[in-house]
Amino acid sequence: MIKSHHRKKLSRTSSHRRALLKNLAESLFLHEKIETTLSKAKELVSYSDRIITAARPNDVNARRAVSRHIQNEQIRKKIFDVLVPRYQERKGGYTKVYKTGFRRGDQAETALVKLVS
Repeated sequence: MIKSHHRKKLSRTSSHRRALLKNLAESLFLHEKIETTLSKAKELVSYSDRIITAARPNDVNARRAVSRHIQNEQIRKKIFDVLVPRYQERKGGYTKVYKTGFRRGDQAETALVKLVS
C-alpha cells in the first residue's frame, strides 16, 4: 500500500526548508505568536507540535531530541520550564492558525500562528 507522506516543499531546497522551519519554530516558541504566510504556517504547526510532544517526557532523552531542532539555549529552557508544564494534560493541538488576510506587496495569504494557552 502506497501512503502519501508528502510535505510542502515551499519552493526551497531540503536544507533551506529545514532551516526555515527551525527558525520559524524558534520564533514561535520565543514570542508565542508569529505572522507568516499561510502555507508556511501550516507546515510550522506540525513541526512545532512534534517538538513539544518530544519534550513532554522532560527527561534527558527529551532534551536531546529537542536540542536537535532548537539550538538556542534560552528557547530550550523556556520549552521545558514554561511550555511543557502548560501542555502536560493536553493530548495535542498546541498551536492554532488564524488567517489574517493578504500581504500588500504580493497578495500572499498571511496567517497568525499562536501557541494555545
